[in-house]
Amino acid sequence: MAETLQEFLSKLQKNPERYQSLIGSGDANALQYGFKGKRAVHPGMNSKPVAPSQTQGLWQKLMAGEASSGRKRMAYIHIPFCSHICLYCGFFQNHTNEARENEYVEHLLQEIAWAKHDNMVQAKPIQCVFFGGGTPSALSPENISRVLQKLRECLPLSNDCEITMEARVNDLDKERIEAWFNNGVNRVSLGVQSFDTKIRQACGRLDTQETVIDRLKLLTSYDQASVIVDIIFGLPGQTTESFIHDLEIIDSLPISGMDLYQLNLFGNSPMAKAIENGKLPKAATRAEQSLMFKAAEEWLQARAYKRLSNCHWSKDIWERSMYNILAKTGADVFPFGCGAGGFIGDYSVMQHRDLKKYNASIDAGEKPIMFMGGKSPFERIHNAISQNMEQGYFNLAALVKENNPDLKQMEALLDIWCQNGLMTKGEALYWQTQAGRFWQNNLTQTLIECAEMILAKQQVKPVHGEMGMPGISHAIKLDKEKQAIIEEMRKNGTMPEGMRQALAMMAEKEDRMSV
Repeated sequence: MAETLQEFLSKLQKNPERYQSLIGSGDANALQYGFKGKRAVHPGMNSKPVAPSQTQGLWQKLMAGEASSGRKRMAYIHIPFCSHICLYCGFFQNHTNEARENEYVEHLLQEIAWAKHDNMVQAKPIQCVFFGGGTPSALSPENISRVLQKLRECLPLSNDCEITMEARVNDLDKERIEAWFNNGVNRVSLGVQSFDTKIRQACGRLDTQETVIDRLKLLTSYDQASVIVDIIFGLPGQTTESFIHDLEIIDSLPISGMDLYQLNLFGNSPMAKAIENGKLPKAATRAEQSLMFKAAEEWLQARAYKRLSNCHWSKDIWERSMYNILAKTGADVFPFGCGAGGFIGDYSVMQHRDLKKYNASIDAGEKPIMFMGGKSPFERIHNAISQNMEQGYFNLAALVKENNPDLKQMEALLDIWCQNGLMTKGEALYWQTQAGRFWQNNLTQTLIECAEMILAKQQVKPVHGEMGMPGISHAIKLDKEKQAIIEEMRKNGTMPEGMRQALAMMAEKEDRMSV
């Protein structure tokens, strides 16, 4: 008989370190010390990679098919250029220059044009378009106008389609702003990160607080879009007081909403190296970040800001954050551009991140696919859990009703979190406490892994690590077909680096991790 979740949790208590990495520390101060470290939400290794030799044929088959029933649809456009490297960022791909940009845009336009003839794309309206990067606002007014016009020509955009442009304050000039608004952009997301001049410039941002405010006023003076500001908390030199002052500045401007992101330092990032070398002061600890989170949440709630998701707050009715919210629901995402990722039906897609490989694929008349994989059989459950938890609650009754009665075993886990101050049990739902909201990624990942364990009837084995590392994974038992596909990707160099690293780390620790 398969081991129940309650039995697994009881057995796991014999190993306190592993128990705490999964369930939490049980510390009375759950906000600051609920877990030893943050985890990333990771769907596991249950997806099936598609052999590179089969990706083009499969893509064409998908595009000739019908739209997925009941799914919303989005498009993601990746602009892989930045004019400057920010110390905290891990997404840099290419420095921008005019010749490189012009060549890239020509290829991007061709890729978008193909979609005009794809039955899957044309079958139903697309609810939102998101320009990410890189720095999309780095494109010249002429080039971004051409891209936006091609999108409107080739994609079936809904009449209320949300079109988001990620932007850098330094790019906010009249020519670019008018190019965006004249061609349908109705939402601008700005990476301000901090208004404090000293903190901004130490992190690699260029403009002073005064310049940032002046350019935000210029952007909002057009009254053409919902304007969103991203702020990071926990930056080197930042205090709770300076962080709250950032919120006060946003509140004083005609801004529609804000995203508040916790700083996550990776060992090889420029910022981590600068701190290690004494060029920057230390960043806030997790415990200190939790107090910043608490102060911001209470400040915003006192002023009637509406929480749209764990990190996102709206100030007025214009901010919908459709792309970010729908991305958690299993919506179809059509990818365009170098480094773009998407989801179509039962498959995930990652396009070439190397600019030369991307351009060469377009020249050859091929979708520039770097990696393609079948979604995990647990995808529906992953989406349901993630969507719930992003909204601050967990509907166990619905998950059980819509999937499998065995999932009711998760009550054992939820009851522990209620005792530990991370959740509370309401009449119909489990609700995250303030501490639970701070540790939301940890809770979400554990719920996903425990749901998989229950449904797969397998033992789970934790793999420890701060951020980006699977916390529990099923033993690596790949069938011969999967092994052959992985071996093909290894030989021809098409295996994504993240997948290679994950497999290596999981294989390394598999034998020495046991209950």
